[in-house]
Amino acid sequence: MSLCRAACLSLLISAVLTAAAHAATVGREQDIVDLKLGQRVMVDDGTCPAGQVKEVRGSKMSDKGVVRISSCVARYGPKSK
Repeated sequence: MSLCRAACLSLLISAVLTAAAHAATVGREQDIVDLKLGQRVMVDDGTCPAGQVKEVRGSKMSDKGVVRISSCVARYGPKSK
């Protein structure tokens, strides 16, 4: 039974780390083609103040697909090109 729990815990940890590793940064909001529910994409288009970057999130489902919302958040790491 403990082997099964260890395997489940390992799978959960790897899933969380994989999701964090796929946080993408794009140069334009139009470059986001298939935003999924709950997904976050950083957009470095210069519309936010210094030290911040636009974060676009898939917030909820509608008749036409995933509804996007965006806000400026603190920039972490080096600026992308």
